[in-house]
Amino acid sequence: MSNRIEDLEVYRLAEAFGDEIWFVVTGWDYFTRDTIGKQLVRSADSISANIAEGFGRYHFKENKNFCYFSRGSIIETKGWLNKAQTRNLLPADTHATLISKLELIHIKLNA
Repeated sequence: MSNRIEDLEVYRLAEAFGDEIWFVVTGWDYFTRDTIGKQLVRSADSISANIAEGFGRYHFKENKNFCYFSRGSIIETKGWLNKAQTRNLLPADTHATLISKLELIHIKLNA
């Protein structure tokens, strides 16, 4: 097992997902960025942040807890993406692509 977080595929996917969310949100107007946008970016970034923090823990049980936190952030992010689509902030195809990427991260995190 590698001791580099960058070698974990789920971490790399989560990092790329967080960056993609960032670039989507930066295109929104101020009010939207300040309300839904901040929450969406925070929850998306929290996925990889919790994977990284758990990876850095010494004990397996601590690592497992941070994986649970990351999974919670995945579900929170999905909720914000659904809300963004409902409020016409995301086109249907962009929403579907982001949800698909989020589900892949979820599957890999649980593996």
